[in-house]
Amino acid sequence: MKSLMTAILVGLGILLAQSALAAGQATPDDAKAMALKAADFLKANGAEKAWAAFNTGADFHDRDLYVTAQDNNCTVMAHGANPALIGKSLCTLKDVDGKLFIREISDTKDQGWVDYKWQNPTTKAVEPKTTYAVRVGDYIIGVGAYK
Repeated sequence: MKSLMTAILVGLGILLAQSALAAGQATPDDAKAMALKAADFLKANGAEKAWAAFNTGADFHDRDLYVTAQDNNCTVMAHGANPALIGKSLCTLKDVDGKLFIREISDTKDQGWVDYKWQNPTTKAVEPKTTYAVRVGDYIIGVGAYK
């Protein structure tokens, strides 16, 4: 009886730990929803107001999600996680497999997914990541999630 109770408690602990981890990491669907919301915000409010909101606004930060914006030359216009990148061109940035994923994001014609591998700041491991990119005129909005 005691070993059954121990097994139940261990199983419950594992389930609770998994749901706590899941609550801290957003899904690709969450990323897509935020990217579409950010694109709508850019269309409605213009670039200057959008960049400020994407960089610091609570509406565009959720768990491990944040918004990036770049122009057609891969120059970062807004970055919700690393403002030091603003104004820098990242066209030559590669993932661990050599994929020019920022260039691919920049080449988005309408909207869609770009897959690559990136270091997860929480786990410190290189993991598959996907970014939903949305073109708004001369800008591309992106929000990524780990898979």
